[in-house]
Amino acid sequence: MAHSNFGVDYVIIYRFSDTSSVEARDGFTLLMQALARVGLATEVRNGDNCSLLVFVKVGSQKRFASEVYRSRVKDWLHGVRPAEPARETRTTLEGQTLTEAERFRIIHRLITSPRKEGGAGIIPKEGQWKNIESIFPLHDHTFNKGWIKKWSTMTFLKVEDLDQIRDRFGEKIAYYFAFTQSYFTFLIFPAAFGFAAWVILGYFSTVYAVVNGLWCVTFVEYWKRQEIDLGVRWGVKGVAAIQEKRLDFKHEKEVRDPVTGETVQIFPATKRLLRQLLQVPFAILATLALGTLIATCFGIEIFLSEVYNGPGQGLLVFLPTGLLTTLVPTLTTLLTSIATRLNDYENWETSADYESALTRKIFVLNFITSYLPIFLTAFVYVPFGSLVVPYLDVFNLTARPFAENEKQLQTPQTGFVINPSRLRKQVFYFTVTAQIVNFVLETIVPYIKRRSFSKYREIKSDRAAKKGGASSGQAIDDVPEEAEFLKRVRKEAELDVYDVATDLREMVIQFGYLSLFSVVWPLTPVSFIINNWLELRSDAVKICVEMQRPTPLRADSIGPWLDSLGFLTWLGSITTAALVYLFSNDGLGPDGTPASIQGWALLLTVFFSEHVYLLVRWGVRLAVSKIDSPGIEKERAERFMVRKRYLQDVLGQDVMDVPPGHTEEHITRASLEEDARQSSLRTTSPEDHFWSRQRSWEESAKVGANLIEKMAPKESKKQQ
Repeated sequence: MAHSNFGVDYVIIYRFSDTSSVEARDGFTLLMQALARVGLATEVRNGDNCSLLVFVKVGSQKRFASEVYRSRVKDWLHGVRPAEPARETRTTLEGQTLTEAERFRIIHRLITSPRKEGGAGIIPKEGQWKNIESIFPLHDHTFNKGWIKKWSTMTFLKVEDLDQIRDRFGEKIAYYFAFTQSYFTFLIFPAAFGFAAWVILGYFSTVYAVVNGLWCVTFVEYWKRQEIDLGVRWGVKGVAAIQEKRLDFKHEKEVRDPVTGETVQIFPATKRLLRQLLQVPFAILATLALGTLIATCFGIEIFLSEVYNGPGQGLLVFLPTGLLTTLVPTLTTLLTSIATRLNDYENWETSADYESALTRKIFVLNFITSYLPIFLTAFVYVPFGSLVVPYLDVFNLTARPFAENEKQLQTPQTGFVINPSRLRKQVFYFTVTAQIVNFVLETIVPYIKRRSFSKYREIKSDRAAKKGGASSGQAIDDVPEEAEFLKRVRKEAELDVYDVATDLREMVIQFGYLSLFSVVWPLTPVSFIINNWLELRSDAVKICVEMQRPTPLRADSIGPWLDSLGFLTWLGSITTAALVYLFSNDGLGPDGTPASIQGWALLLTVFFSEHVYLLVRWGVRLAVSKIDSPGIEKERAERFMVRKRYLQDVLGQDVMDVPPGHTEEHITRASLEEDARQSSLRTTSPEDHFWSRQRSWEESAKVGANLIEKMAPKESKKQQ
């Protein structure tokens, strides 16, 4: 069977290179017991390098069906599903097809959920499961090849293609591809307009700035609606309300829920808020640390390129780039570690809240490293260059060993002219060169990293073998019919874990360049539309080839990155206005002398631009809310059907039918006298008399028709 996975759902890597044989055996026995307890079947094979491959699949279909039903009922109780699932488990499963993503998600929950919630409680590298290295589903290589081949010939993705991603990899990854596809499609207009502006209007065009700002607002508001549509289409709208507690959450007290009456564990919100205030000094620390480093390298680069004129200048100008390439990632890693510890200290109750808080902290670091160099050029070097550059001779130590005399290291006291094209070249680097470099790094570095890590593990295993452990090769020969399959599994076990947040961050940072600085170089969206077409395909290849198959996760949005898009759009309205004002003199700027800048005019320009942005955002948001979409229509239809079924269940199938009439009865003098005689025999009120004169809807219709006939004008009768 070519590319067959032998019905395997998940693979668990059990590594024991640093564990005694007795402890390894005991731990493995506990693993088998835990998996069997939740209805999962297992098979074990040699994994090489002191590891075992534990293959997992559903063993008890009844238990699995019960878990699926439980999951869907939970969705209904939290408002994710509009209708209650059928009470018969089989009917529920037959009524809605179980996608591959839902199957993998539920099995993963069986493996990792705490025992008190019905799971095995297996968390890799935690506590008694420290020998569990990873848990991952296997790639469907037949699907992957067809997927990559199909995408390589397509320009635009259809919603059915996104459905396919959702069914295979889950909603969280599907939302990333949906966002990137929407962003790519929306870029067609600014790319065309940007090219026209570059040809006709030139740089720092007011018209381009206005159009670009309007486009940014429209895209963000459109994507908000698109998230809702996709959430309804995929049945995950409101799924963020279903949040499971983190294992690392430490409650401070237990209280009785006033609504449910259950005992719940809580951590006081006021105490968490006080801990969150530590974000302020963290942001200041990050700004000072990264800002100082970037500003220092920025000053060195200006000194070497525009002040120093001695030997080796052509090579020395790359020194700041080398420093930034080496030191910024190191410092960013350190600050990320601090942010993670701070996030842990805040003690978030759910994984979703924890990830959102960490994402916001990381965005601060990304914002500084991505945009600060351009901000320094635009708002420090260009306006104040003539005042700042004379003090840059403090960096002459970087070039002193190469200088022939002191004059080559001295800043000219008069006659210094800034480089007016510096800002444009810098924007070009971040929007073109850096995008290409990043694309190459995403494609090549993972392969090199995987090969190096595999070699390291082999050396480590050889050392363990010399101490009396298993050999580094296969301890047991594979069965011929399984050999190819096991070879693929061992390779997948060495792959990295895919993190969709990394790719989302790239797209959001890219959007920031477009919103903040594209007025400097109007061809920015042209570069991005080309990059994003490649990005969509390379990310598909990355997931299928360079990474382990990700565990499907549910989501109803792109999370806090949506807030980042809104923030960058707002900030873009300010920076774009400031840039247009500063460079309104044919794109040359203040020429390094702030004397030509009128502070009140600059502030008024920024103030006016920001308020126009707020007004436009309100208008676009209102317009988008008035437009019907497939998702909104589907949601209304589902709610109507729920109400209709409820009425039918409570009042019967004929609740909307006309009640039967009494056509066999005729009103005669005898019948009227009989009714009068019967009414005299019982006590009746005026109200009873009122409602007894006409006994059916047919009688009311006849009486009304007679009254109309008597009261109609004579002309109307003649017309009849």
